[in-house]
Amino acid sequence: MKQRGFFDVEEGLKRVSDLGDPLEAMAGVIDFEGFRPLLDQALKRSDGSKGGRPAFDPVMMFKVLILQALNDLSDERAEFLITDRLSYMRFLGRALGEKAPDRNTIWTFREALKKAGVVDALFAAFDRAITASGYRATHGQIVDASLIAAPKQRLTDEEKAAIKAGKSADEIWDNPHKAAQKDTQAGWTIKYSKKKDDAPKGQVDIAIPAFACKSHIMTDRAHGFIRSFKVADAARHDGAQLKNLVRRDVLATGVWADSAYRSKANEAWLAARGLVSNIHRRKPKGRPMPEHMRRGNATKSKVRAFVEHVFADQKHRMGVKVRTIGIARAKIKIGLANIAYNMRRLIFHTRTAAAE
Repeated sequence: MKQRGFFDVEEGLKRVSDLGDPLEAMAGVIDFEGFRPLLDQALKRSDGSKGGRPAFDPVMMFKVLILQALNDLSDERAEFLITDRLSYMRFLGRALGEKAPDRNTIWTFREALKKAGVVDALFAAFDRAITASGYRATHGQIVDASLIAAPKQRLTDEEKAAIKAGKSADEIWDNPHKAAQKDTQAGWTIKYSKKKDDAPKGQVDIAIPAFACKSHIMTDRAHGFIRSFKVADAARHDGAQLKNLVRRDVLATGVWADSAYRSKANEAWLAARGLVSNIHRRKPKGRPMPEHMRRGNATKSKVRAFVEHVFADQKHRMGVKVRTIGIARAKIKIGLANIAYNMRRLIFHTRTAAAE
């Protein structure tokens, strides 16, 4: 077998570039070094004076998490691909044959970010970079939420009652190993699937139970970036998150959302801040929807529908799901997915502007 040399690797990378390596494009547009100060502050690593094996570069490890978010990679799959793929090696700045972080290292790094609670700061830092690139949030805000599937729990009625009473996993299960595998924070909710117009007579809407976390986001109407996000259990009411998502620095007063966000308290809160509610109205109970309300909702839907594309892209193209236990881990998973989505969105706008 012919021995592969340095120039064979270079030729392979050139071929990958010629085929349109999206990671090469990302590395050319995104300033990953801008995340270093936050990562260094969160990790608080030693200076190495006491010896020991040097830690992997935090920016490189952050890139690994972005790769996971973009491609729905488990820690085990990420370990394999960052060792196997030339495009991944180049993106991470690794030389062929250089030691790559294993699954435990990846998990430990993500856990460190979780404990530091730094995902909001990382998201905000990249949002500032987006604004500095000329994509300021304008034309109004669109708010919505979507369920992100979490590992299902098999619980007895007594265990469910204990969770509802506010007890922690350690208080419910004596076995610490079992307690570590039980999620007491994600919740059950009901997803309704509406019957189709051509459904057989007598068929009704379908109610599907779902154990999940809920991803709440606000996108700006002009450029489609995710500008704020929150993660909560699935049972939490959507309307309660409106105040945590709407921002005052968006250069327009309109706020769009579905009817789950409409309440007297939210309408008053928006009005007090000079914001205009474009939130859908609910059908009056026991009466048909008035025509003017139906037309109004249809007009609002033309704007609000864009946010559905964001969730569809994350779920179907990026494969966003929660494999972990607890809201804190779900938050860093979803937060990183939101950062990764915004990175791809910035690349799209950069390419579009260059082509004009």
